[in-house]
Amino acid sequence: MPLKELRAKIEKLDIELIDLIKIRTELAKDVLDAKKEEGRAINDVNQNRVVLDRVANASIERGLDGEQVRRIFEILIRMNIERQHELSGEGNLP
Repeated sequence: MPLKELRAKIEKLDIELIDLIKIRTELAKDVLDAKKEEGRAINDVNQNRVVLDRVANASIERGLDGEQVRRIFEILIRMNIERQHELSGEGNLP
């Protein structure tokens, strides 16, 4: 396959990943509401660890570097925590 076509495929996947990140981040409001109802803090260190372990293991099962994927998800978790702080009035809404 020509390089141009391969790059087009990668670009399409990049946009799909961005769309999935957007969906994941939009769930921050629902997660925040549930946390408020249950009296939980915005940053749940134990849940963060569960997510990071889950994605690292899933990555390894798929032949990917679990630590690299863990780093990506650390960023995603931080994005959601920041969004929840913004939605709760503790941050600057965009």
